[in-house]
Amino acid sequence: MSLPVILVVEDEPILRMAAVDMVEAAGFDTLEAANAAQALDILERRIDIHLVFTDIDMPPGLDGLALASLIRDRWPPVHVIVTSGHTTPPQGSLPRGMIFFPKPYQEQDVVAAMQSLAA
Repeated sequence: MSLPVILVVEDEPILRMAAVDMVEAAGFDTLEAANAAQALDILERRIDIHLVFTDIDMPPGLDGLALASLIRDRWPPVHVIVTSGHTTPPQGSLPRGMIFFPKPYQEQDVVAAMQSLAA
């Protein structure tokens, strides 16, 4: 049986590498994108993505909240976890079923959410 696939979307290379390491250490297969456009391209080509873990603040183009809304509309089975060190989504602004973690987040909390959503 294949491992659940998680797409990490983060524009800061060091933070993206750390997130990928966290996801792989938790036992998931990982894909990565540096922005929402790359993430959408990957989602259009892959049918095996279970979850997207995305930063909110990603210039240029779509931010993580817009990406989360597009995912909910185009790929309803794909779960989304959003994170940010600068922006806190207003209460009720996240699409239903999506989770927000402020940075710096506790890795064990994010991993537990990933395990729950990808099960």
